[in-house]
Amino acid sequence: MASQGMHSPVEQFEIKSIIELSAGGYDISFTNSSLFMLLAMVVGGVFLASAMSKREMVPGRMQGAAEMMYEFVADMVRSNVGNDGRAYFPFVFTLFVFLLFGNMLGLIPYSYTFTSQIIVTFAMAAFVFVGVTLIGLVRHGLHFFSFFVPQGAPKVLIPFLIIIEVISYFVRPVSLSVRLFANMLAGHTMLKVFAGLAVMISGAGGIAMTGSVLPFLALVGLTGLEV
Repeated sequence: MASQGMHSPVEQFEIKSIIELSAGGYDISFTNSSLFMLLAMVVGGVFLASAMSKREMVPGRMQGAAEMMYEFVADMVRSNVGNDGRAYFPFVFTLFVFLLFGNMLGLIPYSYTFTSQIIVTFAMAAFVFVGVTLIGLVRHGLHFFSFFVPQGAPKVLIPFLIIIEVISYFVRPVSLSVRLFANMLAGHTMLKVFAGLAVMISGAGGIAMTGSVLPFLALVGLTGLEV
């Protein structure tokens, strides 16, 4: 129960309907989560378009930031997939920009962090997981299943190792989605707690106001970690 004068730190994660919609008995309302997903796409697209509209040999701040994002994702794809990964770069880069700007928008007071919802992170992880699995089956055929057989393992242990590898493979989308969801949930909860604490202490007035410095510094530090 929230204390008097301080709202619950988990209220910020509540999904609220903006436009009530339904189809076939299902609730498909346009929510605050939907709004900030849309804003993340728009803001990310506008940023990249503005940054690269007037390219220069000596990049400015926006162009430099856009190029850093590009190089970061390109290096990640190249190191994990090799040169064949160029075909998947547009999708990976789009997903990266979407998550980056979604999380950055979530740091704005009274905004909404859609990655704090497990259904959102799991849907994205499951989509990527299914896509990667299908591409692997198409490109490698039945040889794809050799991925679950560790090379050089003793024959007597192979059945057990296959079970472990299969479980590990199918658990990945769950672990990745929980990791992002938990980080956003815990991080934003702590931000709300320290922000509320700083406001409550400063509201006491007098010498007690000096005590608000510590939670304020903690708030600044947590914000830096969130970024």
